[in-house]
Amino acid sequence: MSMPKLTRRTFLRRFLGSLLTVLGLGSGGYYYANRIEPALLEIKSFIMEHPQIPKSFEELRIVQFSDTHLGFHYDIIQFKKLVQKINNLRPDMIFFTGDLLDEPNKFGGINQVVLMLQQLEAPLGKFCIFGNHDHGGYGSDIYKNIMETANFTVLLNESIQIERDGSSISLIGIDDRMLGRPNFELAQKKVPEDHFKILLSHAPDVADEASHYGIHWQLSGHSHGGQVKIPFLGALVIPPYAKKYPEGYYSIGENSPLHLYVNRGIGTTRLPFRFLAKPEITVFTLQTAVKE
Repeated sequence: MSMPKLTRRTFLRRFLGSLLTVLGLGSGGYYYANRIEPALLEIKSFIMEHPQIPKSFEELRIVQFSDTHLGFHYDIIQFKKLVQKINNLRPDMIFFTGDLLDEPNKFGGINQVVLMLQQLEAPLGKFCIFGNHDHGGYGSDIYKNIMETANFTVLLNESIQIERDGSSISLIGIDDRMLGRPNFELAQKKVPEDHFKILLSHAPDVADEASHYGIHWQLSGHSHGGQVKIPFLGALVIPPYAKKYPEGYYSIGENSPLHLYVNRGIGTTRLPFRFLAKPEITVFTLQTAVKE
């Protein structure tokens, strides 16, 4: 009689359970990481400041959410509550930075997801990019159709000008670094040189490359903030292209630095746990900085 095949996901789950027990956290720690922390949504607020932000954009509010991974221990009921929380923040713009469904071609509630996304409200628009899971599982067309039906603008190596009271800024979106074909030159082809530029990139570690293209702010996801971080050991699993910049705020470069923010995301993948890496929504308020 052959033994059942032990998948990587099952191995990691068992390994984490054993590790929590060894560390003295036992079943309580396991329950916390599996049930409690994944539901402890944190709303973080930041000032997005730069001299090239037009005065008409001051106090504009952007809400970023990322990495919902619907279908893997994150369901429609939870997603509906997330939509309500985002709308309660009264954003002017909404950015989704990738990984909507954990396995797009296996997800059975696509119509419900579309209805939830349609309920998100932002007067200056809803925008998104591809993550690696959006491409995986033959999901590229599935994801694109979902987001466009839900009135999101999908930015795939392209840019759009956001206008407000006669002034404008540029929003740029590049394809995923793992499974897509990101192209900075193509994405910025129509971007005016003197514009304030925000880049959406699922993978945070492309920031080093982005800093050579005059990008002012980059918003990313992908890392889940490490998802499971063990004291003195660090994160158990950090995906490729999120190893250098795994979480939070970074300033890259000395002259005209690129400002990077890495959102911890909402859902989980591979392991149904979060430990010392709470899910997150990020709110950015734009301000014009005084030139020195």
